[in-house]
Amino acid sequence: MHIVVCVKQVPDPEAAFSQFKVDEQARTIVPAPGLKQVISPFDEQAVEAALRLRDAGAEAKITVVTMGPEAARSVLKHGLAMGADAGVLLADSAFENGDGYATAITLAAAIRKLGACDLVLAGRQAADWDAGVVGSGLGELLGLPVITFAQDVKIDGGSVRVERVLDDGTEVVEAALPAVVTVSNELGEARKPNLRETMRAARKPVAAWSPADLGLAPEKIGAAGARRVLERLFVPAKRSQCELIDGAPHDQAERLAQRLREAKLI
Repeated sequence: MHIVVCVKQVPDPEAAFSQFKVDEQARTIVPAPGLKQVISPFDEQAVEAALRLRDAGAEAKITVVTMGPEAARSVLKHGLAMGADAGVLLADSAFENGDGYATAITLAAAIRKLGACDLVLAGRQAADWDAGVVGSGLGELLGLPVITFAQDVKIDGGSVRVERVLDDGTEVVEAALPAVVTVSNELGEARKPNLRETMRAARKPVAAWSPADLGLAPEKIGAAGARRVLERLFVPAKRSQCELIDGAPHDQAERLAQRLREAKLI
């Protein structure tokens, strides 16, 4: 079987907030120079889910796909060092500044170009904008069933069996292959690349495709194809108000309850 894993390069989520600035006029986030770029943690767990399927006995080729600048090749190398077999880099200025819809259009075209694909895996959301729409968008564009928020993924014959996370527990869902599954952090920690796989990764194939290779018109991708309208991007002003209630403990409790009722908090 062929498993395709979609990954994204993001600024290090562990970086301090002080390393980011918001340009309100340009409506964009400006990271500090030299800020480390890494694979989105949810996407790393999607790669781990694919590798666990192979470890469980599935004869699978695993291809990692990313859309981003040339520097995003590093996240492909990370996936290959984890154990994936091949990579695809979608790097072109026409792909830049898109939204979730434009990204899904591009990734769906790349998956079609790869040919027969049995399972598409992706992180539940990217760790930068946290929108969480690309995985479901891929299912819609490819005409495939989608199962989201997976904490366990298994292949059972011609079906995928997923234990997915709910607000109050979990549920098990099955879908016929091919299908799209988005992976949640409840899957567990992803494996770390060892020296042997890191050295092998340098010899694994990485294709680089442009919009022309995918048959995509410029007006369908990147900023031109985006459907999101970003009205404003800003850092909310911090406001706080403190009121001290004097008196005996019983009177303080009574007046506190009264204030909370007036504020419609209880």
